[in-house]
Amino acid sequence: MKSNRKLRFQLFMQNSMFVLLFLALVGLVGYITRDYHVSHDVTQSNRNTLTQGSINILNQMKKPVNITVFVSLDDEYRKIINDFISRYQRSKRDISFTFVNPAEQPKMAQDAGIKAEGELVVEYEKHSEHLIPPYVEQDMTNLLVRLSRTNQRAIMYLDGHGERSLIGIKNHDLGEFGKQLKTKGFKFANPNLTVAQEVPSNGAMLVIASPLVDVSDIEVKKIKTYLESGGNLFWLLDDQNLHGLQQLADYLGLELTPGTVVDPASTRYGADSNVAFNNQYGEHAITKNFMLRTLFPEARKIEAHGSDENGWQVSHLIDVAPNGWLKSALASAKTSEKNDKKISFNAKTDIPGPINIAVALERKYGKKGQRVVVVGSGSFLANTFIGNGGNLDLGVNMINWLSGDDNLITIQPKPLKDVNIIIPSTAAGVATAGLIFFGFQYFIPLLLLISGIVIWLRRRKA
Repeated sequence: MKSNRKLRFQLFMQNSMFVLLFLALVGLVGYITRDYHVSHDVTQSNRNTLTQGSINILNQMKKPVNITVFVSLDDEYRKIINDFISRYQRSKRDISFTFVNPAEQPKMAQDAGIKAEGELVVEYEKHSEHLIPPYVEQDMTNLLVRLSRTNQRAIMYLDGHGERSLIGIKNHDLGEFGKQLKTKGFKFANPNLTVAQEVPSNGAMLVIASPLVDVSDIEVKKIKTYLESGGNLFWLLDDQNLHGLQQLADYLGLELTPGTVVDPASTRYGADSNVAFNNQYGEHAITKNFMLRTLFPEARKIEAHGSDENGWQVSHLIDVAPNGWLKSALASAKTSEKNDKKISFNAKTDIPGPINIAVALERKYGKKGQRVVVVGSGSFLANTFIGNGGNLDLGVNMINWLSGDDNLITIQPKPLKDVNIIIPSTAAGVATAGLIFFGFQYFIPLLLLISGIVIWLRRRKA
């Protein structure tokens, strides 16, 4: 009798200790999860994980971000919004958000200028912007870039000489690139140098995008004065003929070798040999950790020599065609006339690769630095090619560096790829669709049922 009591007491104590230890473990886990969050995205396209570009932008934002969500009391809709914002919170803990029901607080919604259900008002350092559904990472991150951009000066561009236009829609224009720059908080200005006394000094930079006719001496003088006064310049070159801008090239110490780059490796990607592919870059803030492949149609060799007189520090940005060469201008013209696709290296006239096609120049000027980027291929940012590889990313990085926003130089977030399965409307496609439908609808459930019955019968006989 006494032994039974003793045994029951021991079991009671063991069970009590187990319960107490279990409760303590639950409490500990709850305490840890309050401060530490661990998650893993198992989706094929990482739909629930931010791209590295977005994470880099968040890491640069040192102040808190406040988000106000104007949405009705729809729990499912609020869950979607919560999941979207939580992706950003996992990388930046001081992002906070609150839900506001416009029906309950109409004045607050009116004052905020709310026009759509689920509209977000994002605030950062006394600046705010709106984001309306559908919620896309690329749109949200671009919004954060605009809020964090400290430099609001305009990008000025030279016009009136057949340049590639930042607002143009033709294939050779830079309109798509211009649209992307606007989403990132840049604005444009077009100073008419034929009537303006000077290039405005309050702009972020001046863009010269491959003029086709000569720039007048009066305009060139004003541009040179702008450079001498510490202005930043983004210059795209497509032609050996500088169309009146030789003074600028001399001032910058540029050396342009006649001819275009030939890259035989381009044929592996289905491109012509006059398109140079590249994924090797120089040591510079623009190209730091940049590993995307870029392509440069009809690229030209560009060199720059720093001078003690003007104080330019020169950096090579892009070397292309390591197994290619620079075809001499005369040979390039003959090849074009004959439309000869069998291009070969001529040791007497051609220059073996790799060929540098872009340089960055920098110098100290007063209290601020001065920056210049020159690229020997305007086509790489043209509407036709801007969507290829990392062309857009590289172009945006150049603009960010020229504007002084070094902290925003990063890989731009990309929209997620469509992961929907498309079955063609052919006989084979119809058969495949039928197999998938009947397999999941009938065959697999029936197989599970039969397996269950067989196992049950075996166990009953045992």
